[in-house]
Amino acid sequence: MSGLVESGRSALRSALERLGRGWGRVQERRPLSTDLLESDDAYLVVFDAPGVRGEDVDVTFLDRTVEVSLERFRDFYDGYDLVFPGRGVSLSGSVDLPRDADVTPEGANATLTRNGTLHVEIPKRGGSGDVDVVEEDD
Repeated sequence: MSGLVESGRSALRSALERLGRGWGRVQERRPLSTDLLESDDAYLVVFDAPGVRGEDVDVTFLDRTVEVSLERFRDFYDGYDLVFPGRGVSLSGSVDLPRDADVTPEGANATLTRNGTLHVEIPKRGGSGDVDVVEEDD
C-alpha cells in the first residue's frame, strides 16, 4: 500500500510542478500592472515589481514610452523543496505617455520601493534616454 501512496504523491508533485511552471509562463507574458499619474512638473509611472532588486531592473524612456524589464530570482530555503514554482521570473511592461506630453529624460529617476513597486518620474519637456534605478534604503 505504501508504494501506491508514494506513487500518488510523486504524480501529484509532478502535476503541481508542471502547473506552477505553466502559471509562471502566463505571468511572464502578461504586462506588469501600472498606474500613470501627472503633476504640473512631471509624469509618474508606478509599476508593480515584486521580488526584484535594483540591479535586476532595466528602465528605458524613448518617444514618450516608458519600458521596464526585470528579472527576479527565487530564493532557496534550506530543508525545503520547490513544489509549485508559480511566480514568473522575467517580467516586463510599458506605458505610453499622452500624445501631448512634452517630457525630457534629463532628471528622470526610478525608485524601487521596499513594498515592491517601481516609481519612474519623468520631468516635463522633450528628449530620450536611459533612466537610472535606485533602491530605497532599509
